[in-house]
Amino acid sequence: MPSALSAALAPERLLEFQALGNVTLLHLTDPHGTLCPVYYREPDTVLGVGGEAGKPPYLTGEAFLRAYGLARRSAEAYAYTHVDFPALAAQYGKMGGYAHLATLVKRTRDERPGKTLLLDGGDTLQGSATALWSRGEDMLRAANQLGVDVFTPHWEFMYGIDRVKELFGDRENRGMFAGEFVAHNISDTKWGDPVFRPYAIKEVGGITVGVIGQAFPYVPVSHPRRFVPDLTFGIREAEVQKLVGELRDGKKVDLVVLLSHNGIAVDLKLAARVRGLDVVLGGHTHDALVEPILIGKTLVINSGAHGKFLSRLDLDVKDGQVVGYRYKLIPILSRFLPEDPDMARLISQSRGPHEPKLAETLAVSETLLFRRGNFNGPFDEIILDALRKRADAEVAFSPGFRWGVTILPGQAITLEDVYSHTAVTYPHTWVRELTGAEILRIMEDVADNLFNRDPYYRQGGDMVRVGGATYAIDIGKEMGRRISDVRVGGRPLSPARRYKATGWASLGEANGPPAWDVVADHLRSVKRVKLDPRPRVKIL
Repeated sequence: MPSALSAALAPERLLEFQALGNVTLLHLTDPHGTLCPVYYREPDTVLGVGGEAGKPPYLTGEAFLRAYGLARRSAEAYAYTHVDFPALAAQYGKMGGYAHLATLVKRTRDERPGKTLLLDGGDTLQGSATALWSRGEDMLRAANQLGVDVFTPHWEFMYGIDRVKELFGDRENRGMFAGEFVAHNISDTKWGDPVFRPYAIKEVGGITVGVIGQAFPYVPVSHPRRFVPDLTFGIREAEVQKLVGELRDGKKVDLVVLLSHNGIAVDLKLAARVRGLDVVLGGHTHDALVEPILIGKTLVINSGAHGKFLSRLDLDVKDGQVVGYRYKLIPILSRFLPEDPDMARLISQSRGPHEPKLAETLAVSETLLFRRGNFNGPFDEIILDALRKRADAEVAFSPGFRWGVTILPGQAITLEDVYSHTAVTYPHTWVRELTGAEILRIMEDVADNLFNRDPYYRQGGDMVRVGGATYAIDIGKEMGRRISDVRVGGRPLSPARRYKATGWASLGEANGPPAWDVVADHLRSVKRVKLDPRPRVKIL
């Protein structure tokens, strides 16, 4: 199928869509608490392993533009790539925002009455100060106002299982969420009983749609275990296959959708091994797919992050078969899409009491600041500088989180921006001595999580950010052999030597001040940020 965006379009025309068939699936994922429009730069480096290299979603920049026939300096180039980002950001403005998103959702529902489902892939209730302070409630209210029909989770669990049940309910009870919360792959450890409903069944456009929920499979590994002390997660491929059969043969559904928070690589492998899935709507790895990836007869879609996009998939379903489809990853260019007044009012109510604190200017940046990419980004460098300065440490570590907004040259850095890079419920910093061997082991462990040849062993995220050190990496090598030529302060890493190290967001014990305080104090002291290029990583 040719790209729907094969030629440069005027920004307002990016919203156009020629309807098809009898059902419309709208999908958003990984908004990370961004109620308001933001700048969010797509990555310049996303490396695929082996046969993945050079194929979607492992395309960035100029290669991405060539692959999809997109014109440089177009609105599409701005939305989907990092190319010319500061100039295009000034031209096209911020993206996303729930009030603008709500306008598009309402337009689609008005156009396709009774034929539309809105599905949220999770990582919605985390990533901002107001989401953190309200323990997810501000985003949940926005999701209800938006009219989300079905939801599956990941970062939502950082508030703990009791809060998740309060907000979303469980298998037997409803919570504050107005839609249906589904997650087949979460069980209690005592009896193995499912905690949440495995799927939702919806009547849309004269057909029956079954939506299986696939929560992030590695919650107990990627976050402190205390948040989910008595739960097990997992990919559970065989159970997905069983549920597909139950929906098709027992419930007689016409269309089977997997609403997933696996990450794109896991979704692609799962789609190749499970029969009968029509659509996989995926999230977690923040990949913006301009076209679906077709695995057999299964359409695999990922819809980016931070509310920048709304995926629309129109399907023509007859006799239990998809006989046609049309897809568009729609950029939410907020300058060209008016606010929905009801959503704007809700957002104002949520943010109003906090606005003075959020708006505090800490510094002004002369450098483009961003995080997303396989290796250190400039905002990571600010966090690392702040950590090292406070602890007087030789080495600093910061998690390879993929969320966090972008700051343009000349833009003020506010306290809200700092929270957009640090808003977790385990933000505390740590300082301790690590041997060179321990430092290398930390780096190798994270590299294996990111570049393991088997997608089922990847947990998403990017490479741990390292301050005070440089290194080389060969992603094609095996565990324990990818990292080489590590240097601390310009000198080769000594395995036996002890180095003073610091970091934050540890899964273990940490009792230092929260990262947002450390970073905010650092920015207040420097007042202006100008970062020279720091070539931390040599890719072999």
